[in-house]
Amino acid sequence: GTRLGFTIDNGKIHNVSLGQGQEVVAEHAMEVAAAEGHWVILQNIHLVARWLGTLEKLVEHHSLESHPEYRLFMSAEPAPSPETHIIPQGLLDNSIKITSEPPTGMRANLHGALDLFSQETLEQCSKESEFRCILFALCYFHAAVAERRRFGTQGWNRSYPFNNGDLTVSVNVLHNYLEANTKVPWDDLRYLFGEIMYGGHITDDWDRRLCRTYLSEYVQPEMLDGEVSLAPGFMIPPRMDYEDYHQYIDDNLPGESPHLYGLHPNAEMGFLTVTSDRLFRTVLELQPKESEAAGGAGVSREEQASQAVLDEITGQLPDPFNMEEMMAKAKEKTPYTVVALQECERMNILTNEMRRSLKELDLGLQGELTITSEMEELSNALFYDSVPESWTRYAYPSLLSLANWYADLLLRIRELEVWSTDFVLPATVWLAGFFNPQSFLTAIMQSTARKKQWPLDKMCLAADVTKKTREEITFPPREGSYVHGLFMEGARWDVPSGSIADARMKELTPEMPVILLRAVPVDRLDTTNVYECPVYKTRMRGPTYVWTFNLKTKEKAAKWVLAGVALLLEA
Repeated sequence: GTRLGFTIDNGKIHNVSLGQGQEVVAEHAMEVAAAEGHWVILQNIHLVARWLGTLEKLVEHHSLESHPEYRLFMSAEPAPSPETHIIPQGLLDNSIKITSEPPTGMRANLHGALDLFSQETLEQCSKESEFRCILFALCYFHAAVAERRRFGTQGWNRSYPFNNGDLTVSVNVLHNYLEANTKVPWDDLRYLFGEIMYGGHITDDWDRRLCRTYLSEYVQPEMLDGEVSLAPGFMIPPRMDYEDYHQYIDDNLPGESPHLYGLHPNAEMGFLTVTSDRLFRTVLELQPKESEAAGGAGVSREEQASQAVLDEITGQLPDPFNMEEMMAKAKEKTPYTVVALQECERMNILTNEMRRSLKELDLGLQGELTITSEMEELSNALFYDSVPESWTRYAYPSLLSLANWYADLLLRIRELEVWSTDFVLPATVWLAGFFNPQSFLTAIMQSTARKKQWPLDKMCLAADVTKKTREEITFPPREGSYVHGLFMEGARWDVPSGSIADARMKELTPEMPVILLRAVPVDRLDTTNVYECPVYKTRMRGPTYVWTFNLKTKEKAAKWVLAGVALLLEA
């Protein structure tokens, strides 16, 4: 623009940042620019969804008899999903589209982070060695937290909008603190970076722990002696000039791999598998629907497949639990009995909804009822082998396909049937079989508290991983409960050493041995050489959090924090 004589100062560029009440300003700017041949920049048009129809008409109107030098530039953030896409088709068809993609990979991200600074930045601090050292570590930290997002929930439980501003402000804070203190205030710096600058975005406690761990590993006094490695084989460089840092990255940074972020290579496999699944499912959903007549009747391929699945599910669905009979049978309401009754009640609500909706759809497919949008959604879900939304409303979190989900549901019902016959605690409990696993874990503490007269609020669960499999356990323990059906993501449990170990390649979620859960007073819980491992219901992590188990480790707990190690109730 400056080269062609268009600047904001000479009035030939109208820059409008859209938001509440800015629509009138934008319309006036477009009118003036179209008549006099100016440029208009409309920023963040996604913020004025209701005005976009008017904008489309104005663009069309001004395109007919406007000044030949009139230009219109628009910027918008991409929609998070296709359903939330709001930019009108006409605007997209008539414009030249340019996308600004963030860099991908550690090398590009690290160079991009360094590009925010210059040789002058490196020379502005009186403590040059410390400043340069920490600045380089911060650039690596920034690249790691930004790029870690691509590993899905094993990277971060939730996705956060870390941006270049976080890094530049952190470096300004670093400069001010180094100038104001005679010694480097390591703890203060780590707190400011991890809890305020970057931590300000973070809403999940486990993600906050991850951010703190990165900084405690990267920003420490030993870095000044060149003894801190940011990744395997990549040490913090000695004091250098600006261009030499770029050269150091090109010469010494190892090839792109999850190791650069503290993750196991399996993390990439898991992420790529999920992406591939999503791609194939989308391709399947894009297939044209057929309506071939079968045997003279106008029954489509989709309807035939849905009917087959419907008949199979209806034929195998067991009768609901008789709650009145069970209540009468459970004379002593122990914490475990209450959990069993609650679970049976929840299961009845789910199976009743399944029975009702399938019966309705069956009548619809036979032509006895008018097909509603709800029936159509159910039919599509049966055809695409996904769990219908009307069922997930009453169900437990799960990422399984419909066939696997239904097989899993039948196993859960069978488990409840066995438990509810005499309400005796099984030798080992399938923790994943509960709608609400927290209620069972709380029941373990309640029953111990009653037995030993301990205050419930001063108790916690101790998790002892045994060396046995489910089949080898024949009797329940004297105290607490054995649980099975847990899987470890990000690492594996080494039975001989009785501690967490590096995962084997291609074993994404190895199964855990049986775990003994006991309730103990908080002050008696062993916290030496342990990793506080979160337990989640599914790979979605985040909202599916259940509990925290302290697992033995022979290595630093920080290693497993960076590797995103967690226990899952569904592989």
